[in-house]
Amino acid sequence: MTAQTQLPSRFSAALSISNKATYMKMSMVLLLLTLFPPSVWAQAKPGWRSATTEELKAVLPLRAPVEKERIETEMRTASGIINSHRKVIAGVVLITAGYSADGKYSHYLVVQTPITIAEIALTPGSYVFGWQRTDEGLAVKFYEATSGIERGTATAHRMTQGSRVESFRLWPPGDQSILQIGRFSLPYRLTE
Repeated sequence: MTAQTQLPSRFSAALSISNKATYMKMSMVLLLLTLFPPSVWAQAKPGWRSATTEELKAVLPLRAPVEKERIETEMRTASGIINSHRKVIAGVVLITAGYSADGKYSHYLVVQTPITIAEIALTPGSYVFGWQRTDEGLAVKFYEATSGIERGTATAHRMTQGSRVESFRLWPPGDQSILQIGRFSLPYRLTE
């Protein structure tokens, strides 16, 4: 004997109605999944991820406006993150040889949503930064790109052994919330 045959008939009918309701719910879910293309479901996913090469090329200039100059960028060093609302935070190495920025700036950064790097709050805009070696690590100074106004200084610390050396890398917050320069890193937090 099965469990259903042992139940009084009114319980058996209730069980049958419950199974039909579950079946209907599952049918509706499957119908919705087939009606909407996968891209709709992917766009709805929250969070940040690494930006693709095409997404980086769309926001980073080949010649960055830095104060009164337009300095070439090294696009193969570009790195950044993008969220589900298509907001990007990305950076690239500047080729400063021959420019007045040589020795002062080394990287260009585009911020489309607020971010705090170390304790330096950056609002949407474009920034440049440069660094100098110290006993503690790297003293990294951030500036507004077009005006050259200093926004703050932070100390980047040496990363653990075995870390891959990167000219510039902005890690997605799901992996590590760090901005990496060579073997050094600065923590960041997204403020929106």
